[in-house]
Amino acid sequence: MTQLKIAVAGASGRMGRMLIEAIAAAPDATLSGALDREGSPFIGSDAGAFSGQLTGVVIQSDLDKGLDGADYLIDFTRPEGTLRHLDVCAEKGIKVIIGTTGFDDAGKAAIRAAAEKTAVVFAPNMSIGVNVTLKLLEMAAKNFAEGYDIEIIEAHHRHKVDTIGFATVRGGDIVGDHTVLFAGTGERIEISHKSSSRVSYAQGSLRAARFLADKPTGYYDMQDVLGLN
Repeated sequence: MTQLKIAVAGASGRMGRMLIEAIAAAPDATLSGALDREGSPFIGSDAGAFSGQLTGVVIQSDLDKGLDGADYLIDFTRPEGTLRHLDVCAEKGIKVIIGTTGFDDAGKAAIRAAAEKTAVVFAPNMSIGVNVTLKLLEMAAKNFAEGYDIEIIEAHHRHKVDTIGFATVRGGDIVGDHTVLFAGTGERIEISHKSSSRVSYAQGSLRAARFLADKPTGYYDMQDVLGLN
């Protein structure tokens, strides 16, 4: 079995640690590198120390060292950091899975440009369930375009750095709840997805890496990964 050699950016963060655990549990994946910001107290420690399962991979702030031997980088950090990582990965031919949110138009254009040099999956939400839900919503919106009011409600933990508009809730440790309400005369249709753990984002990221295995370049999203486009 060919191993997916994956580096993780933001290795000491909540999502980074979830990714490290998911990679350790996957029979076809190997953690090849772990990156964190310069000055992090976790630099120099084993990437799996938080769970008591040592990986032999040391968390690095040096991008070249952290990417050494990697075929993929999974990045759920911040736009400025992700774009810096992406530039280096594009030059090295390392494939990139981006779950970072909050990019402006210039940032999104930079991602598309990098995809001409390496393969990229970019999705604001890596959850398989969320992306299937989005497909269901596409079907619903076509049929409820007339005679129905549409409301969108989303909720995340209080520390999430971006908001998306509509009805937005930030509170507690909510991982991610999304509901779309179609309200018509005499009926109401709700399509919801609720995340109880970030593990769904980690599993979606690994599925994205597997999807990119035979793709040298190109720009993709999770709808492509799941064959829903």
